[in-house]
Formats: sequence, structure tokens, C-alpha cells
Amino acid sequence: MEITTEQVKQLREATGAGIMDCREALKQTGGDVSKAVAYLREKGLAKASKKADRQASDGVIGSYIHHNNRVAVLVELNSETDFVARTPDFTSLAQTLAMHVAMANPRYLEPGDVPAKVLDAERAMYRKEAESTNKPSQVIDRIVEGKLEKFYDDVCLLRQPYIKDDKLQIGDLVSQAVAKLGENIVIRRFIRYEIGGE
Repeated sequence: MEITTEQVKQLREATGAGIMDCREALKQTGGDVSKAVAYLREKGLAKASKKADRQASDGVIGSYIHHNNRVAVLVELNSETDFVARTPDFTSLAQTLAMHVAMANPRYLEPGDVPAKVLDAERAMYRKEAESTNKPSQVIDRIVEGKLEKFYDDVCLLRQPYIKDDKLQIGDLVSQAVAKLGENIVIRRFIRYEIGGE
């Protein structure tokens, strides 16, 4: 099958991947651009997982102040080298993450950061709700675990759907940056201030 320049251009605009990677993805998927996007995402996640244990101790602090000056966010985004930390793609990612935190208001970075006391309270509330349906205990257990997964999606930054593309989680956005920039990238921490907030 002949891969056209227009197909490659369309795929590059959708993913930010290199020309050769786009051409290869289109060949692998028979010229189907939407399948090629999924192919590149999977490839990017595989690359990202190989780099995940590398030390990321350089980076930048991204910031965002909402137009009404009532919400402000700081996000520490780390990379392996200052060379990558100074690239426009990296600094743009830090700003994007800060804006996302301002809008989506995550409470934790990832599920492992949720305190046991909070999890126990959530689990008890979900169990009480599920038990009122008179379903068997194994079904109730599955309902509780499903609601906990949804809770993680709501309150954990890496699990939240990206505000500009809800098909993409924040963790996937970071993985795409790892694949594109070739270094391990880690969101180290974030803080969100809101007038009148806690």
C-alpha cells in the first residue's frame, strides 16, 4: 500500500511523532490514521516503560495562574538532563500539567499516595451503598472495587482524563513525552492554591 505525504502529515499533527515513525505506523496499520495513532501510543508506552527506572533529577517548575487570579498551581516536572528540561516541548508539558491541575483539582499524584484512612472511608461508603442493593457478596466486592477505580480516576493526577482530550490520561500524556524526548520524565509533586480553599 502506498502511504501518502498527506497521511504522514495528518498523523504527525495528531501525535507529534517523527516522520519515519509515522510512516512505519501507517504501513503497520494499512494506512488507517486512527489505528496508526493507537499503534504509536502503544509504542510510546512501551518506550516509556523501558525508561521508567532511570534517574530523573533535573527539570523545571511549571506554573499557572487562572485569569481571575483565584487559582494558582505549581508543578515540579523532572527529566534526566537539563538539556531536555530546557526544550520547548518539556516546558510546554510542565505548563500544560499546571493548567490541568488548576482545572481538574487532583488531590494525589497516584493511587499509592492516597492515605489508607481515606481509602478505608471510601471503601466503607461504597460497601454500604452496594449492600443496599441486596446483591451477592462477590458482586458487592466487584462493585466496591469498580467504584474505587473510579475514585482513583477522579482524584489521582496520573489517572485523570486530560482536560483537552478525555481519551488520554495524564499518565499517557507523560508517556508520550518520554517517547518523544527520549528521557524518563516524572511529575515529582504539585500544589494548588485557591482563594477560600483549604
